Amino acid sequence: MIYADNAATTRISDAALNTFITLSRDTYGNASSLYTVGQRAKEALEQARADIASVIHAEPREILFTSGGSEADNQAIRSAAVLGLSKGKKHIISSAFEHHAVLHTLNKLEKEGFSVTLLPVHEDGLVRPEELEDAIREDTCLVTIMYANNEIGTIQPIRELGAVCRKHGVIFHTDAVQAIGHIPVDVEADNIDMLSASAHKFHGPKGVGFLYAKKGIRLTNLIEGGAQERGKRAGTENIPGIAAMATALKEAIASLSERAEYVAARRDRLIAGLSAIPHSALNGDATKRLPSNVNFCFEGIEGESLLLLLDDRGIMASSGSACTSGSLDPSHVLLAIGRVHDVAHGSLRLSLGDDITDDEVDYIIKNVSEVVTYLRGFSPIWRDLTAGKKPFIL
Repeated sequence: MIYADNAATTRISDAALNTFITLSRDTYGNASSLYTVGQRAKEALEQARADIASVIHAEPREILFTSGGSEADNQAIRSAAVLGLSKGKKHIISSAFEHHAVLHTLNKLEKEGFSVTLLPVHEDGLVRPEELEDAIREDTCLVTIMYANNEIGTIQPIRELGAVCRKHGVIFHTDAVQAIGHIPVDVEADNIDMLSASAHKFHGPKGVGFLYAKKGIRLTNLIEGGAQERGKRAGTENIPGIAAMATALKEAIASLSERAEYVAARRDRLIAGLSAIPHSALNGDATKRLPSNVNFCFEGIEGESLLLLLDDRGIMASSGSACTSGSLDPSHVLLAIGRVHDVAHGSLRLSLGDDITDDEVDYIIKNVSEVVTYLRGFSPIWRDLTAGKKPFIL
């Protein structure tokens, strides 16, 4: 069995799991309580905050714990919108291939009177800093562009994009859910004002994440109630989950460069093998991508059938974001980089684990090739292509 869908979620690490179990059993107090077991919980909470802040070069008070990346995205964007509105600024810039937690929030803000500009991401899956600068207006209150794409894995020029925002005095938010724990992230050097992250993408538990908000940015509450998280996120803190997230992140960072080098070599081996399949194409830039991400389109097939047949052969993969896996529509990410509908339907995302081997990569290549050939054997689209009734696109 080969699990190759780590962009959807990762297995919790042994260290993170042990932290979760230990704190659930021994540090079970409410961090708002004054007695000893409550104060122990408070200490664990603040230690996790400090540990996470140190990883991204932030201050502990700039870290706000959330239920995950989607909540963090929502709060960051809503907060910037409220700040902008107070200054008469109602224009937001994003990209055409953001996660739906961002795009759907922007859609709601448009209904509330904000205007939104979605920058193109081009065939290589990258936003151009000069196009961002051209799009900034006097009434721009926020730029939100993801650090690394969740489907095609392309890493954006975040530092340059952030520098453009600093130059124009515009708040810069990045959804770094796919980046944190996999590539170096430094909020100061990268000119980031707000950042979203989710623990289960770097071997932490599900249901917990964090929002970095630079000191001086006033956050708008999504959840009202108690005074937790400095009054900005009500609800009793999930101490075991938060501490386990900090453990997982520290563990990931400790071996980041070695893991990235190892996985990237297997990624490139996989890309080379799948590129040999006729009428296939890698989606996104070949090198400016996450070490673990491989995303291909195969002309003449349906991605769903490919996934099911690969699962029968012990390979677990996806056709795109897990958040839209029930949709029959082609990926908005692939459409944004210029793939036509017929081609976008035949996509495959493989996101490799840290322990992937060369033999497993070769097994994936062999079986993807065989399944693609099999599916094309009874595809009417493929029949029309090979008969010359339709032109090949890839």
